[in-house]
Amino acid sequence: MADNKEIIKCPACGETMTKVFMPSQGVNLDVCVNGCGGIYFDNREFSKFDEPHENIEPLIEILKNKEFKKVDETQTRKCPVCHSVMVKNFASAKKEVQVDDCYSCGGKFLDYNELNKIRNQYPTEEARISDILKMMYSDLGIEGLTPYKLTENKNNHRKGGLIGLLIGIIAAAVFLYKSNKIINLASGNTELLSSLTIAAGICLIFTGIGTLFTKNNGKI
Repeated sequence: MADNKEIIKCPACGETMTKVFMPSQGVNLDVCVNGCGGIYFDNREFSKFDEPHENIEPLIEILKNKEFKKVDETQTRKCPVCHSVMVKNFASAKKEVQVDDCYSCGGKFLDYNELNKIRNQYPTEEARISDILKMMYSDLGIEGLTPYKLTENKNNHRKGGLIGLLIGIIAAAVFLYKSNKIINLASGNTELLSSLTIAAGICLIFTGIGTLFTKNNGKI
C-alpha cells in the first residue's frame, strides 16, 4: 500500500493527525502532534523506523517539548485509513510493547514513546528476527537447535531435511510477516507472488542445509 495522502484522525484520541515528511525514508508519517502523540504507519512503513540507526530526527523535533493527552492504551481502535478494527499485538518476541495492527490494510499505530521503546530493544533487524526464531523454537520444544545437533546418526539426513524444512517454514513465515504479505494473501498481485517465491526458496534452502549437515556428519 502506498503512502496515504489523506488527512486522517488519530485512532486513540480523535484529533487530526499531522503529516511529517521523513526524508531518509522518503515517506510521510501521520503524527498526532496536537493530541496524544501517537504515530500511524502505512503498510510496510514501520520496518523503516524500528532500528536505532534509522534516522527519525524530524519526528523527534516535532514532538519535542510537547505535552500530550492521556489515552486508554487498552481500548480497541479502528484504523484511520480503512476503518477496520485494529488488533493488539506485541511488537517483538520480548513482549514488552503492544501496538495496534490493521489486518485489512497493513497499517500500524503506536502510542506516544512506544517507537523509542521498540527501537531500544534490538541493535539490528537480524537480532530481532533471531529472537523471534528462538521463541518459535521454544514453543515447538526444540530450543537450542543447531545443525550439528542433528548428527547423532550419519544416516539421519532425512530427519535433518525434515527439521531443515520446519526451520525453513518458520523463516519463510517470518519473512512474509515482516514484509506484511500474510495479511494480503488474497490480493494476487505480482509483488505478493514474488514474495511467495522468495519464501518457497527459503524453505528449500533450509531443507538442503539440514540434509547436508546430517548426511556429512555435521560438516559441509
